[in-house]
Amino acid sequence: MITIISATNRAGSSTLKLSQYYQKRLTEKGEQAQVLSLEDLPATLIATDLYGARSEAFLPIQRVVTDTLKFIFIIPEYNGSFPGVLKVFMDACAFPESFYEKKAALVGVSSGKYGNIRGVDHFTGVCNYMHLHVMPLKIHIPAIHKEIDNEGNIFNADTLRYTEEQIDKFIRF
Repeated sequence: MITIISATNRAGSSTLKLSQYYQKRLTEKGEQAQVLSLEDLPATLIATDLYGARSEAFLPIQRVVTDTLKFIFIIPEYNGSFPGVLKVFMDACAFPESFYEKKAALVGVSSGKYGNIRGVDHFTGVCNYMHLHVMPLKIHIPAIHKEIDNEGNIFNADTLRYTEEQIDKFIRF
């Protein structure tokens, strides 16, 4: 099972739309894929699920993470890096069973023109520390609001080509 992490808790985000696009494309290629949106994290996460504590609300999320062997992180740019909620999520997940020796693909998105290059770089460091093996092909999608149509499909030819290449390589990774 591949779990696609929509790495923001912002409601109605382009990050979630792109995550759902990746899920659709993986399913069309015969892969089992699910989206885990950080919108679904318990509102009390910081008070209830850090430093070894575990709430009933977080248990289903922890099960999904533990049972996943491959992750795709769709990471929006927040203040020149990745969202703080993504780091809190990673910190809340049990170690080592959540991410240790598993695989990941990273996709940076931004409303600006660089596609969260710096944030993906920062998050790669976190993944390396946790022994989460990152596929070398990372893609960055700038001006994400201009890349997805009303039906949630990517329509820019270059972006289509890069996402397809990444998806195909990740299936084999």
